[in-house]
Amino acid sequence: MSKESKKSLIIEELRKNGCRITNQRQILIDIILEDECSSCKEIYYQAGRMGSAIGMATVYRMVKMLEEAGLIHRKNMYRIDYESLSAGA
Repeated sequence: MSKESKKSLIIEELRKNGCRITNQRQILIDIILEDECSSCKEIYYQAGRMGSAIGMATVYRMVKMLEEAGLIHRKNMYRIDYESLSAGA
């Protein structure tokens, strides 16, 4: 599955849960898909390196949304859980 199709599945699932998809949230999804981040701080620093003005609170809220949607689990260290996406489709 390509990165873009994974991203599309994630965005679709977030929209189902009533989440508005902003540019900042898309950047965070890209970071999580590209890197194996082990914490919100790592995601935050990656966003900063990309020149994005995303605050730490935005990162925490996004991670919480992904967790609540069942897309990531803390045991997976912020990796997208594609099995749960495929089961729900």
